Amino acid sequence: MGDMTNSDFYTKNQRSDSNHASGFGCSLLELRSLMELRGTEAVVKFQEDYGGVEGLCQRLKTSPTEGLAGDATDLDKRKEVFGQNIIPPKKPKTFLQLVWEALQDVTLIILEIAALISLGLSFYQPPGEGSESCGTANAGAEDEGESEAGWIEGAAILLSVVCVVLVTAFNDWSKEKQFRGLQSRIEQEQKFQVVRGGQVIQLPVSDIVVGDIAQIKYGDLLPADGVLIQGNDLKIDESSLTGESDHVRKNADKDPMLLSGTHVMEGSGRMVVMAVGVNSQTGIIMTLLGAGGEEEEKKEKKGQALEDGHQLADCSHPSSHPIATIATDGAASANATGNASLVNGKMQDGNMENNQTKVKKQDGAAAMEMQPLKSAEGGETDDKEKKKANVSKKEKSVLQGKLTKLAVQIGKAGLVMSAITVIILVLYFAIDNFVLQKRPWLPECTPVYIQYFVKFFIIGVTVLVVAVPEGLPLAVTISLAYSVKKMMKDNNLVRHLDACETMGNATAICSDKTGTLTTNRMTAVQCFVADVHYKEIPEPSSIPAKTMETLVNAISLNSAYTTKILPADKEGGLPKQVGNKTECGLLGLVLDLKRDYQTVRNQIPEEKLYKVYTFNSVRKSMSTVIKLPDGNFRMYSKGASEIILKKCSLILNEVGEARVFRPRDRDEMVKKVIEPMACDGLRTICVAYRDFPGDPEPNWDDENNILTDLTAICVVGIEDPVRPEVPEAIRKCQRAGITVRMVTGDNINTARAIAIKCGIIHPGEDFLCIDGKEFNRRIRNEKGEVEQERIDKVWPKLRVLARSSPTDKHTLVKGIIDSTLVEQRQVVAVTGDGTNDGPALKKADVGFAMGIAGTDVAKEASDIILTDDNFSSIVKAVMWGRNVYDSISKFLQFQLTVNVVAVIVAFTGACITQDSPLKAVQMLWVNLIMDTFASLALATEPPTESLLMRKPYGRNKPLISSTMTKNILGHGVYQLIIIFTLLFAGEQIFDIDSGRNAPLHSPPSEHYTIIFNTFVMMQLFNEINARKIHGERNVFEGIFRNPIFCSIVLGTFAIQIVIVQFGGKPFSCSPLDLDKWMWCVFLGLGELVWGQVISTIPNSKLRFLKGAGRLTQKDEMTAEEEMNEDQEEIDYAERELRRGQILWFRGLNRIQTQIDVVNTFKSGTSFQGALRRQSSTTSQNQDIRVVNAFRSSLYEGLEKPDSRTSIHNFMTHPEFRIEDSTPHIPLIDDTDIDDEAARKNSSQPTSPNKNNNAIDSGINLTTDTSKSAASSSPGSPLHSLETSL
Repeated sequence: MGDMTNSDFYTKNQRSDSNHASGFGCSLLELRSLMELRGTEAVVKFQEDYGGVEGLCQRLKTSPTEGLAGDATDLDKRKEVFGQNIIPPKKPKTFLQLVWEALQDVTLIILEIAALISLGLSFYQPPGEGSESCGTANAGAEDEGESEAGWIEGAAILLSVVCVVLVTAFNDWSKEKQFRGLQSRIEQEQKFQVVRGGQVIQLPVSDIVVGDIAQIKYGDLLPADGVLIQGNDLKIDESSLTGESDHVRKNADKDPMLLSGTHVMEGSGRMVVMAVGVNSQTGIIMTLLGAGGEEEEKKEKKGQALEDGHQLADCSHPSSHPIATIATDGAASANATGNASLVNGKMQDGNMENNQTKVKKQDGAAAMEMQPLKSAEGGETDDKEKKKANVSKKEKSVLQGKLTKLAVQIGKAGLVMSAITVIILVLYFAIDNFVLQKRPWLPECTPVYIQYFVKFFIIGVTVLVVAVPEGLPLAVTISLAYSVKKMMKDNNLVRHLDACETMGNATAICSDKTGTLTTNRMTAVQCFVADVHYKEIPEPSSIPAKTMETLVNAISLNSAYTTKILPADKEGGLPKQVGNKTECGLLGLVLDLKRDYQTVRNQIPEEKLYKVYTFNSVRKSMSTVIKLPDGNFRMYSKGASEIILKKCSLILNEVGEARVFRPRDRDEMVKKVIEPMACDGLRTICVAYRDFPGDPEPNWDDENNILTDLTAICVVGIEDPVRPEVPEAIRKCQRAGITVRMVTGDNINTARAIAIKCGIIHPGEDFLCIDGKEFNRRIRNEKGEVEQERIDKVWPKLRVLARSSPTDKHTLVKGIIDSTLVEQRQVVAVTGDGTNDGPALKKADVGFAMGIAGTDVAKEASDIILTDDNFSSIVKAVMWGRNVYDSISKFLQFQLTVNVVAVIVAFTGACITQDSPLKAVQMLWVNLIMDTFASLALATEPPTESLLMRKPYGRNKPLISSTMTKNILGHGVYQLIIIFTLLFAGEQIFDIDSGRNAPLHSPPSEHYTIIFNTFVMMQLFNEINARKIHGERNVFEGIFRNPIFCSIVLGTFAIQIVIVQFGGKPFSCSPLDLDKWMWCVFLGLGELVWGQVISTIPNSKLRFLKGAGRLTQKDEMTAEEEMNEDQEEIDYAERELRRGQILWFRGLNRIQTQIDVVNTFKSGTSFQGALRRQSSTTSQNQDIRVVNAFRSSLYEGLEKPDSRTSIHNFMTHPEFRIEDSTPHIPLIDDTDIDDEAARKNSSQPTSPNKNNNAIDSGINLTTDTSKSAASSSPGSPLHSLETSL
């Protein structure tokens, strides 16, 4: 970067900046331009202009070892000069904006227009008013006052629209407010280690200032830009900024620049903070993205890009698209930098907008944004992975999909009904007046007729309004927001709203061991030292002095200096463990041996460590090299015992001398020491050392030769006790139909012991406990590729996976999710705390990160953060998730009953009596107000333990179960009978005037008021019925635990009294006396009795309902497929390329079919005997079926070939793997299975055609390349076709 331009820039701004730099040797601009430099260029610049990093620290008035003094005035001044470490969040939408958004609802717009027309017409006095010739038009306008009140209906409709809009907007507003609160909670939780006044302290990220010395370690998300002062083996993942997927090595003399928003993947170190907040690299990009606010439209789009980018970011790969790099960065670093993470949050929330059409639009936008992001040149395999991850994240919320689908269907039905209503009314009126009564259309009568038509139109719109369930999205939102709020109390911090509902469907949980199932307080309880296996920590005197010395040094120096054991907070409490818990256990051993690790560390401070090989998941060990006073080197190592012992050739004996340690000694040691320790559930760590000559200095980068010939000092058994509440929690999971699997890096014996203690495995059961090596051996083919078919053999029985690498965890999760063994697609939750768990957390349907022990990277990738790191909180999440699902089902059951009845009443009423018995305003009150309140009431039911007694619903279970269908139809029938009885016989029963066929603008009748009132009463009592959806008898159970419900039911009742008694003309109500009121309430109460009657009818008697309930299933699938297909679009060039290829496929397909027919014929004729003939017809059917299936799988394949990189691979691999979205559509009828078996057993010639087998194996989702290759053997026609292709 041209130094000249920078300095010119600087001189120009010098005047304004010099007083600003007030006492610091660098101005803000200088630091900003320094951070633009990279690599050696930066090092040179530091040396020349500042005298190295030390000089820079002096100018910033900070000490590389002691840090800032931490004096308040100094900190404030730094904040003033260099800015604070926060990125100002996007401005929230104002209430008015939300109101405007709520007004965009189509049905509301139609209503507003109709109401305005109605208003306009009511003020217009037509001249022809008096003449008889206009027919029935004016028969009802008895007196002037009545006809003048015509405006009331229009006004009332407008008023109710205003009510609805305000309620909706208020809901959105409170939702956003809640979300912001949640976001700030997440931010406050993010702390960072900083050295101030020589002490290491944890600071909230927003308090970091320029000049702070920050300690960075494995798993951190860097909160600000800085320059490395000292580092050990530091590797950074900068993909979020540069898109470079390889980890970048950082060291103080070659590349010291550390950028905010990047992840530390390995090693540790210290850096001096150079730029914070808006001036850091992330900040600059966020400002470019307009975090500070911009037109809504753009923000929404960018938010989507961010959201998608966010998913790519963590998978780290280079992106060829500029916005992708920016976006990915913004999202990945969002949490690091103040409130910026809202950008993700807001958009995530956007999916829950109150308006279904909007959801559709946004998803569309997302899909569009995703295409360019995907054409990234990453490695083929991980490219595929990423797309998969993207899709799975996207189609995640099962419920949202089902609901959108349902609402659209209901809406369509409503539209049809309302259109028919209007048409019938208009025709009836026209025929009655102009045909039957032969009246001419007089010009002066036009306005009167138009008033009629407007009235008809309003009735039509009302039918539509009632039909569309506005309450649905609201219910989801309320229910989720309520759950999320309550889950905070249960130690679940939900980052993505839909995760909480997905959790209710979880079928498998893959849990870590350390810290989740166990307490994560490591204590050394056994050790093998000086050839003796001590079952408890030995007296210091019993260990040879030489061994003791080496042991204490090995543990104290070869551990992160940030790991410490501090005195207890409370009197008599346990000492506080800070840092890596395993290391804390070892340091505890040093303290138990009455020695102090701190004195050893003070003699050799961190800067003096010659070389550090930090722990990572590949090495599974950590080593530190120090230079001895005599110029030689000594390396201390520690790590998993079986790994370190393999590298040991010597061991210290009972007098502290090294003796030879042969492989057979090692085997004996494993048997006699390590396995017994592991079977007690202990984690075994081996500590060893090796001496190197100082001259010639060894090549430290040649790790393999350095880490051999070690001398073992001791083996320590570290205990991590199981959390007391875990066994119970796991039992609940198993009862709820959720399989718990333990995936851990520990030794297999340790893992098995702990799994038995937790109750994951019970002795005598048929299950698998294997380690990573064995797992990989079982799931990979000869070429070392993972095969789904092989995973399917392993996972159903797998309970414990020990010594697993992060990739194993990811492979397992992916394998379970992609599996098609069971008809329900598995929904997998994963817990993780380490950086390396990122991919698995992302891949899982719900990722849980640990709030205490978790690294920032893990939290970034997760959906829910467990603030207490406890497994039993996961069970709470399951409970809440199921509760959300149930709440929404309850609401649906209630809402659909209202809708069905209201639509039928309005429709038939309008057709028979030319006027809807329920007026527009009344309908609005019933639909909008009651629905909104009902969604509040039913969506806030607290969860009960009984939710954990049933199996999960699964993805393709219809939203409306058969019990619910039974309830909806049953109650609908009751309500319709009552209402029609009242409508057509009400006047005789109550001895009142009939309200039917009332002319325009006539006063409200008691008759219709009774109908309206009874209708509302029935809804009120049905709301109580709706509290139970699994056919329980007692609908009042636990009703007082939900004060919201009680207050809403009573409130609605009170308002209803007011409407009926004082609503008058606007609500078309005339006051009723007590007697009639009692009747209305009595008919309403009948709902409760009727509810009991319905629950007596067994579901099995109602076979036809099964169809009704399942109705959504097929649609469901198509919806998911559509979604997948949208998302798996390949960039345009590739799509063009495909169009040509489709023709090839059609050709192939035709020939294929002909060959099949010919072969079937052959097989039918070549064998004699009726028996044969009979079997051939079945095989013929089957062949045809297979061909059809093949055809569908071909197009399926066309949509998404397995290798997304090009279509050619697809053509050369005849297996067609069908993606997740459609495992539940059987391509071949079940009846074929027997035939198939028969055919496979029969000898080769009888098989009608080799090709069929190839096809078959494709359909059965075979991924075994060898088989398919064999089946399309060179002789087969398919093969020749392929070659010609």
